[in-house]
Amino acid sequence: MSLEAKVMEEIKTAMRAKDEAALRTLRAIKAAILLEKTSGSGVNITEADELKMLQKMAKQRRDSLDIFTQQNREDLAAKEREELAIIERFLPQQLNPEELQAELKAIIAEIGASSPADMGKVIGVASKKLAGRADGKMISETVKQLLNS
Repeated sequence: MSLEAKVMEEIKTAMRAKDEAALRTLRAIKAAILLEKTSGSGVNITEADELKMLQKMAKQRRDSLDIFTQQNREDLAAKEREELAIIERFLPQQLNPEELQAELKAIIAEIGASSPADMGKVIGVASKKLAGRADGKMISETVKQLLNS
């Protein structure tokens, strides 16, 4: 089942349950899908495109959440938390820090990286291999920590 079909089913469920937060977020996802379809890429959207789109939406929510938290705007932060939770339902299960560190150690050993100068190579491979399962910022921080130690 495509992401669009899943979202449409979830919209119906949210409408029946009168869940405003879910409905708002699902409609945003649907709008992003339609925008992607009508942009230059054409009608066919791959799973990778869907994943990138969802990751971008989740990152936007996390960034907004950080800003609202810093500014003590709990009302807006709560709204972003709700939306982020709904978007994350459609993303693959994220790696926990220990699993991420183990995966990155294996990639570092595979590439033969030994110094912080090799960070770009490791991050390039890790970003492709762990796409959707780990945030780019977390990958970068963990690689930096592993190569510096």
